[in-house]
Parts: sequence; structure tokens; C-alpha cells
Amino acid sequence: MESGAIFAGLRPNIIPNHHHHELGPSRSIIKLLPPLYGGKRHKLSNQLHLACFSNNNSKNVDTLQVATPSSNAVPELADIDWDNLGFAFKSTDYMYMMKCSQGENFSKGELQRFGNIELSPSAGILNYGQGLFEGLKAYRKYDGNILLFRPEENALRLRMGAERMCMPSPTVEQFVEAVKETVLANERWIPPPGKGSLYIRPLLMGSGSVLGLAPAPEYTFLIYVSPVGNYFKEGLAPIHLIVETEMHRATPGGTGGVKTIGNYAGVLKAQSAAKAKGFSDVLYLDSVHKRYLEEVSSCNVFVVKGNVISTPAIKGTILPGITRQSLIDVAVSQGYKVEERFVAVDELLDADEVFCTGTAVVISPVGSITYQGKRVSYGRDGVGLVSQQLYSALTSLQMGLTEDNMDWIVALK
Repeated sequence: MESGAIFAGLRPNIIPNHHHHELGPSRSIIKLLPPLYGGKRHKLSNQLHLACFSNNNSKNVDTLQVATPSSNAVPELADIDWDNLGFAFKSTDYMYMMKCSQGENFSKGELQRFGNIELSPSAGILNYGQGLFEGLKAYRKYDGNILLFRPEENALRLRMGAERMCMPSPTVEQFVEAVKETVLANERWIPPPGKGSLYIRPLLMGSGSVLGLAPAPEYTFLIYVSPVGNYFKEGLAPIHLIVETEMHRATPGGTGGVKTIGNYAGVLKAQSAAKAKGFSDVLYLDSVHKRYLEEVSSCNVFVVKGNVISTPAIKGTILPGITRQSLIDVAVSQGYKVEERFVAVDELLDADEVFCTGTAVVISPVGSITYQGKRVSYGRDGVGLVSQQLYSALTSLQMGLTEDNMDWIVALK
């Protein structure tokens, strides 16, 4: 994580006498701006709020201009090399936070200046991993509009995961409004059209103190954002996978089907070993038969043979990806037959194409897969026609370049 993520050095220069404070990790005081929107917590104000601040880690003094959906004002973009934007964290201006106690409902969330948060060493998230996260993106159109892609689906998936992890969760409406407010507050960090997107990371965690194994007494819902480019530096270029036969991502009856934080730390060992051998990532098999495809470390996988596209069925060990389902719907609308079923690893041997899907990558064509020492390559350059076609169709829809016949896009301005 970049050093700029620590915002104890941010000092607001205007809006005096309205700051509240939090203690930073060194017990120094972090000044937090008040919520940008007055009145009711989840209704955007019609006013345009301006805030100036200085960053001790930057040579420039930037002006933050937050525009509401009813305003045509466009803030000056952040000083970033947009042409070389990778998939790495960059600290932005604001984050959203909302808390509630066990057995109660979330309410009264607000925007705060981005900065470190304070947790007890006995917080449920730190001791027992009681936490979930989501991921979605905001795109900037050429006309200045800002688009979200299916945020309600992320809200529903978070609620499903929260039920599995014994946590309260925001309503769908609270989730979507919180995402909107956070995106608009950080509008200057949304890349120009065609240069990337604003990655949105909602977190739900047991923040209350707990010693014995039990649900935490308090929960925090938090959203932060970061401008990003391509997840894989090659962009829409082939990645190279190795099939993992010893370690497994999930087991039946476990939490593989929800987006809990523990699912991801468990893949790091195999992923690191694969990358050390020159592979891009790992493809996991089911833990019972050890012969059916499940997921890549953080992506769903698809296999193409002729006009048929096959993907592992959602059966409790596989995350129900929103990009996965969206691509299934797009593929069906374009005349492909899509099968959700058990997909044997042997089917990789004569597949025409293989590709991965996820919020971060959208689509990553697979150039080769290595299984038990045997390498199978796909096409001349690894980027098949089906991958290209579906990638173009979905990204054009996400960026507002084609008509949204699916009713998936939420416009903010």
C-alpha cells in the first residue's frame, strides 16, 4: 500500500469550525471533514460543495469539487499519469462509513476524509476473520456522465454473505446510495473515458471487541475507492495458468460461495509459487473428486468449444460472480449456448478457448494451461474470437458506448 494512504497529514483549509476528529495510529489527531451532503443522510444535496486541502506528501495543492447528479459541473481531474494507470491502490479524498450493533440495523452513514481507521486488537475482523468485501466500478462517459454497473447485485451478494457470516448488513438501498455518494465525492479520481475506471471497494466487518469465538458486538460498513487500469498489465492479452492439484480454494459446506476475506488469503501460497514459475495465476479443482474446474484465484472460468460456452455451476464452493452472470446473459443474447455444469479438467485439452471473468479483469483470455506437466495452448495469440466479442460487448455496455437493453447501468449525473 502506498504511503499516501495515511492521511494524518491532510489539513483542510476551509470550512472552519465544522471538523470532527479521530485519533490516528500514532494517537495524533486526524481531521475529518463533515459529510458532504446535509439534511437526510442518504439524499444528495442540490448544492455544489467545494473543499480545498493540502497533502504533505504532494507538491501540489488540489481543489476538490464534488458535483451532485443535478449539477453539470465537472471537477478538475487528479494529477495522475492516466496513460500508465495500473491496478494498484491510490489513496483518494473520501470514504464512507456506517456502523451498527449486533441485532440492530445500519443507519446514519456519512462521508469522511479518507484515512486510517482505529480498531481494537480484539476486533472480530482481526481475530476471527468476520468480514466480507465487494468490488464494482464506476466509469466516466465522454459526455461527463458517471456510470455504475449493476450495484444492486453487489448489495444482494453482500447481504447473502452477511447472513452466512452472522453479520447485519445494509439494505440494498443503503448500499447503492452509499456507493453513489462515495463515487461523487471522489469524482476527480475517475479516469477519463477509455483510461480505466474507479474501483469501488465496500467492506463489511466485525469491528467490535470479542475474545471468545462469537459474532462481534459491533459492525462497520466502509467504502473506499481507487482509480485503476487493467488488472493484468498486459490488458486484453493472454494469461497463462497452472492447474493446482494439491491445495484447494474451497470445500463443500464452507464459505467458497460468499465473498468473505478468508477465501483470498488461502490462495496466496499457490499463487505465489505459480508466479515464481512464470505463470499468471492458478486454476483450482474441486476438493472432492479433484477433477472438476472451480475458479482461478479471484476469477470465474469459462471453456469454449464451438458454439457452446461452459462454466462451472454455482454449487456452494464457487463465488457467484456478477461479471460471470452478466457475460452468460450477453453470450446467450448473442446466440451462444451456455452450460452451467461440472466441467472436467480433461475438457481443457480440446477446448477452442478458455477465459476468466471478474470485476477487476472483466475478461482475461487464457493463452495456455499447464496440467500435470502438460501445457495446452489456445489459438495463435491466445485471444480467441469469443473472448474478444464478449469483452467488447460487455465493456461497451459498462462504459455507456452501446445502448443498455439489459437495464444494468445506473447513471449518476
